[in-house]
Amino acid sequence: MAEDCPVKSDEPTDDEIKAYDEWVKADEMARCYILASMANVLQHQHQSMSTAYDMLESLKEMFGEQNRATNQTAMKALLTTKMVEGTSVREYVLKMMSLLNELEILGVVIDKESQVEMVLQTLPDSFQQFCLNYNMNKMDSSLAKLLNELQAAKSIIKQQAPPAALMVDKLSSSTSKPEGEKKKKKKPCKVSGANGGVAKPKEKCYHSSNLVIIRNSVPAT
Repeated sequence: MAEDCPVKSDEPTDDEIKAYDEWVKADEMARCYILASMANVLQHQHQSMSTAYDMLESLKEMFGEQNRATNQTAMKALLTTKMVEGTSVREYVLKMMSLLNELEILGVVIDKESQVEMVLQTLPDSFQQFCLNYNMNKMDSSLAKLLNELQAAKSIIKQQAPPAALMVDKLSSSTSKPEGEKKKKKKPCKVSGANGGVAKPKEKCYHSSNLVIIRNSVPAT
């Protein structure tokens, strides 16, 4: 925030003169830094302004709406970001830190406790036990320390995951049967003679055979 220029009285004291001279020197340096960071067109528009405060107010009026849109975009990205199960927790926390840093540059101040809570609330279910322990123990960590703790927790979760996955695979493989082991259909049997070689189911073969025998035993007339 720009400080107001010290006001000198009609008969200024040595302290007032010293304070005024220091302010003028600091303001002139600020003007130089602002002008040096501008494009040539903006330099031409602002170089005639007497104070750094006037320059900042002019820039705010020119680009204030763009800054607000950028602020909203960064905030939306922060609030909608959520870690996907199985992805790198390190990359995720670094992304969240980058978004928080961008908001801070834009003038949005979020306290350290809220920053940590934002990260914890957007972790996947595999970190549920970690979040529970963190809240129960009332731990107080910076984002950098939280990153190290989450990486350690991730390695433990990764070591515990394969046995459980293996059991599921074994269970699923034992309950499913290959297609080759499906119950085979009974093949029909063929009966010769009176039926003219028409296929009949096995359970009727004996009955058909009896009919053949009976018919064969009747003397011809």
